[in-house]
Amino acid sequence: MKQFRRLDEKFICVNCKYNVKELKYSSRDHCPNCLYSLHVDINPGDRLNKCKGILEPIGIEKFKNTYKIIYKCKKCGQIHKNIIANDDNMDLIINLSVIK
Repeated sequence: MKQFRRLDEKFICVNCKYNVKELKYSSRDHCPNCLYSLHVDINPGDRLNKCKGILEPIGIEKFKNTYKIIYKCKKCGQIHKNIIANDDNMDLIINLSVIK
């Protein structure tokens, strides 16, 4: 079972340079503007992953009563998933959900 450490930080997105604010209700783990993330965690919020690669959003999957963004790390190739946030760019989420 994954251990969750709440870590809600503001940051500048490495992909689009958007000034990302804290989420306020959970841990912020990706940019709401472009949906990109960083491969920094082993368990959510621990910041212990040495890869530090850019996680590119490649798809969406249903998860309970919400959705998860599916990522592929551009550095190591690992697949990673994050739950969407309330302020995420829904146009991008819809585009990711379209079967190609």
